[in-house]
Amino acid sequence: MPRVLRILNRLIIGGPALNATYLTKYMAPEFETTLVIGGKDDHEQDADHLTYNLGIDPVVIPEMKRAIHPISDGQAYRRVKELIQKFKPDIVHTHAAKSGVIGRMAADACKVPVIVHTFHGHVFHSYFNKLTTSTFIHIERYLAKRSSGIIAISKTQKEELCNTYNICPEEKVNIIPLGLDLDKFKRGVDDKRASFRTKYFIKDDEIAIGIIGRIVPVKNHSLFVAIAAKVLEKANQKVKFIIIGDGENREQTEHELQLAGIDYAYFIKEPREATVICTSWQTEMDVVLAGLDIVTLTSHNEGTPVSLIEAQAAAKPVVSTNVGGVSDAVQHNVTGFITEPDNVEQFAEAILMLCENNDLRLQFGLKGRELVHQKFSYQRLITDMSAYYYKLLDESKVKNGKHFAGK
Repeated sequence: MPRVLRILNRLIIGGPALNATYLTKYMAPEFETTLVIGGKDDHEQDADHLTYNLGIDPVVIPEMKRAIHPISDGQAYRRVKELIQKFKPDIVHTHAAKSGVIGRMAADACKVPVIVHTFHGHVFHSYFNKLTTSTFIHIERYLAKRSSGIIAISKTQKEELCNTYNICPEEKVNIIPLGLDLDKFKRGVDDKRASFRTKYFIKDDEIAIGIIGRIVPVKNHSLFVAIAAKVLEKANQKVKFIIIGDGENREQTEHELQLAGIDYAYFIKEPREATVICTSWQTEMDVVLAGLDIVTLTSHNEGTPVSLIEAQAAAKPVVSTNVGGVSDAVQHNVTGFITEPDNVEQFAEAILMLCENNDLRLQFGLKGRELVHQKFSYQRLITDMSAYYYKLLDESKVKNGKHFAGK
C-alpha cells in the first residue's frame, strides 16, 4: 500500500485539524499514514481529543510552531527529513502554511515521489503588512513549483491562488472541499439544547446568536460587538449573544463590550446570566450548536469556515461576511445571509430578520442541513482524496520511471 506522511503545523480546534485527522483515520488501510503535528501557541486550544477519539498516535515536533523562528524552524526541518528518510513515504501531504514550508522543502530535498499541499486558508491579506505578505507570496510560488499538486478547499480559493495571487497555474490545483463528521449534529438534539441553554442561563423565549472561533484579529470580533449593539437597540425579541472560543484578543473584545454598555460575562470565571457570554473553548460542538438559534461569522479572511458548515449540519441559519470560501459553503437567501465585510447595518438587519421570523429560521436551517450533507461529508472527502493520490502517483511513476507500493 502507498505510504503517506501527513504534516500539520499544530493540532488546534478548526478545519485543518479535522481534515488531517479524518484523512489519517479513514484512508487506512488503503494508505498507510503517519501524522506529524507541531506545537501550539499558549493561547490556542488543543484538539488532541480528535486524535484520541480516532485512535491516532501522532508524531509531535514541538519546534514546528506558527511563528517564524530560524533556529526552531531549522530543527523542525531536520526532524522532518529524518522522518522521511526513516518512513520512506510515497506521498508527503502538508496542511497549512508553516508545515507546508518545512514539509515540502524536506520532501523535495529527500526526493519524495509525490508532494501535496492543502491550502486551508491563506495569509495573503488581513494578516500581515505588505512586505511580509509579499514575502509569503513569493515563498508559496517557489514551493508550488516543487509540489506535485496543490489542493484548494473551494472554487473561490482556487481563483484567488491562481488568478489573484498567481501562486501556480490552474492545472496544478485540484479542488477538494473539506469533509466532516456531520451525523452527530442530528442526534439527541432536544437533550443537547436543554443542557447547553440551562448551563448558560438562556431561556426558552430568548434567541441565542453565536459566533464560533478563535478570538484573534482576523476573526474580527469587533464587528460582532458592533452588530450586537445594533441588534439590541432594534430587536423586538429577547436575544442573547454567545461567544464560543478564546484567544489573544479576548480582553480587547471585553473592553469593547464594556464601552458599548453591554452586560458581559467570561463564564469560566464569572458563571452568571448575561447579555453576552464568552464560554471559552468548547469541544462538543454538537451540544453548542443545538443550543444556539443563529450562527454568525464576521471574519476578514477565511478558507472554508467549519463553524458555518457545522451550524448548517445542525439546521441553524447563518449570517456571514462575504470573504474567502464562505459563498462555497453558504447559499445566500437559501441557507443564510451573506453580507459585505464590515457592514454593521446590513449584518444586523440580516440577524433581525431571522430573529423576527421563526419560519424563516426553520426553512434556512433545513436547507442548510441538506446542502452540507451533500457537499461536506468525510466519506466524500476520502473518496476524492484517494482518487487524487492515485492520479499523482501514476503521474510520478510515468515521469520518473519509479514504482510505488500500488493499489
